[in-house]
Amino acid sequence: MNGKSISRYPVPELQDLPQDIKDRILAVQEKAGFVPNVFLALAHRPDEFRAFFAYYDALMEKEGGLTRADREMIVVATSRMNQCQYCVVAHGAILRVRAKNALIADQVAVNYRKADITPRQKAMLDFGVKVSRHAEEVGDADFDNLRRYGFSDEDIWDIGAISAFFALSNRMANLIDMRPNDEFYLIGRVPKQ
Repeated sequence: MNGKSISRYPVPELQDLPQDIKDRILAVQEKAGFVPNVFLALAHRPDEFRAFFAYYDALMEKEGGLTRADREMIVVATSRMNQCQYCVVAHGAILRVRAKNALIADQVAVNYRKADITPRQKAMLDFGVKVSRHAEEVGDADFDNLRRYGFSDEDIWDIGAISAFFALSNRMANLIDMRPNDEFYLIGRVPKQ
């Protein structure tokens, strides 16, 4: 870590948090081997922490027509457009793991239109970026295009909801100057020792 604070707002101590939040953070630490800064930074406001992660879980951990890698790809592409360093770095790491591809996150983050992904995934990301940046322009033609690639209306809802949720997340991360953990930079890039 470079010594810079992970947020411009106070970061509570783990022992001072409500038990449900502390339990969630400890479970993540057990699984990941570290505590992603988003958990600590958002714990500043416990009610918002609970609401944020409840919606995150509903969108990102569900089964459906989108793979978990697809979901992370949407986050990386839209977060890049919203210039959210935290989400590009953190979800880039998750994308590398879920896609089992060390290159994909960087390609999607730099320019998904030139990334080594399928035309179906490019259509998915075109729509996600449109929802994130120009939702007022979404129309029937966008739905028709996605249906041609085999997306159901529920899949389209998921693409849009993930994009919209992470537009909020990106803006909050930028507002509070949330810093990505150093650990994220290597996840999925180098073989585990």
